[in-house]
This record gives sequence, structure tokens and C-alpha cells, in this order.
Amino acid sequence: MIRTQVRNGRLLRLRQGVYLATAAWPSAIADQHQVRGRAEVVANPGAVLSHQSAALSWGLPSPGFKGWSEFAVSVSFAADDGHGWSAGAARHHQAMLPLEHRARDSAGYPITSLARTAVDLAAGLNLPEAWVLLDAAARKLCAGYVSSIRRSDLTNPRLVAAARAELADVATALRRTRLLSVISGCDPARESVAESLSAGHFRLAGLPQPRHQVPIDTAAGVFFPDCYWSEVGLIGECDGAVKYADSNAYVHEKQREQALRDAGYPVVRWLAKEIMTRPSVVVERVRRALDANQ
Repeated sequence: MIRTQVRNGRLLRLRQGVYLATAAWPSAIADQHQVRGRAEVVANPGAVLSHQSAALSWGLPSPGFKGWSEFAVSVSFAADDGHGWSAGAARHHQAMLPLEHRARDSAGYPITSLARTAVDLAAGLNLPEAWVLLDAAARKLCAGYVSSIRRSDLTNPRLVAAARAELADVATALRRTRLLSVISGCDPARESVAESLSAGHFRLAGLPQPRHQVPIDTAAGVFFPDCYWSEVGLIGECDGAVKYADSNAYVHEKQREQALRDAGYPVVRWLAKEIMTRPSVVVERVRRALDANQ
């Protein structure tokens, strides 16, 4: 009966032993990845969605140009669990999976916790890419500590410390001690992949670390720049295409920059594409701006 339904196009085979009504197959690639991940869990009752598949469900950003949905489906088993069926297109991991490292996704399927997912992926990365995941995870953790997240919550020392501690606890439990110093520098106030990459490259280059989203008063209102080096009063802005999604955004950004300059703040700018493809150019530009305002 199942073979007939597949031949007639009413059922779609997701992997050995798991089928889906063809009408329920999503059109978006990210949703397709999610469905295939859940199919892997169905076929392997001891499995939990993990790594790239879990990052996709949690909405964590990818540090590169490749999205999580472009990777193979990933699931993890506790080290003492037996394996179920293995599909060639999926990646199976074995590791310690205590209850506190497990959660449920929006549909109720088992998944590694937010902190565990970030640590699993960041453990295979160096700066600055590791901060992309850890900053984003810390931001989401902070949002989970309050009923309604505000910008000021992302710079609240107690909330930031709690998020870092949650990530550090996971890293310690997994014996990923190399990550602890990286976690200590993660910052939920960094709002984009490009900001996290920028901060990481600045650290690697030995530049002073800026503060992020600090309120700056001007005659045109209060602005929250991407970076602020308070020692020299320098503001840094990392521009991505998303900032200019509407026709008036470019004009508003220029007005915002002029207001900051009128208030006496020098401004250095770089593009998200630059920090992703030519980070040394950005580092030298920022270094010159810092030197010029000593």
C-alpha cells in the first residue's frame, strides 16, 4: 500500500521507514531540512536534533555564507544509547546528553538546548566565528530571562553574566575548556553576524574592544551605534544591506551620522561584506581612526 501511494505521488519517502503526505512537504529549503531532521528522530527514538539542525530550529545565525539548511541533518545520541537506523544523508553524533542539555522544538521534537547547541557548534570554530554563535545564543538566553526584552536588558550586567554562565556550564560539562575564555568575551549586545565578526577580528588584531549599542545623546535624539570606543569617543558603524531595505533608510542613516558628528563624535564605517571577505582592510581602517583620535 505504501509503495502504491509513493508511486501515485501521494506519499513522499523522507528516509527509510518514514513517509510524509506529499501535500505537507514544505516549499522552503529551511523547512524541508527541519522536516527531514524530525524524520530522523522518528526513526531513531533515542536521538535529539543537534548541531546545524538544532541551530536552524533555534534561529541561530551561521557564521559563513552557507546557511544551516545547506548542511546534512544532524542528530545526537547519548553515549550509552544504542543507535537506531542510520540514513546516509544524516550525521549521527554520540556524546553526553544530560537532561539539562535537552529541550523540545516548536513541534515537540527533542532537540539540544539553546546553550548546548551553541557550544557544540562553537567548539569547532575559532574567533571570530565562534562569537557569531555565542553572541546570538547569549542574546536569546537574555530574552528568556525577562518577560519582554528591552535593549537595555542586553547590557544588563546580571543578565549578561547569567547568559555567559549558562554557556560556560555547558562547555565545562563537555570538557570544552578552550571555549571558556571565548565565552567570557561574548556579548549579547552585538546584534548581527557582522558585528560579532568585527569584534572578533578587533580582538585578534589587538585593538581595544568597543562597547556595543551604547546610548549616545544628540540634538536629533538618542542613537545606539554598533561600536563605541569611549576612551577616544570614536563611533563605529557596520553597514549591511538590511539597514537600507527601504528607500528612505539611506537618507535616515546619513542624517543619523551627521547628528553624531555634530555632537562631536568621529565616525568610522565599514560594510558587513568587508568584514566577511576582507577583514584586514576593516581592521586597518579602524586602527587609523583610533590613532587619529588619541
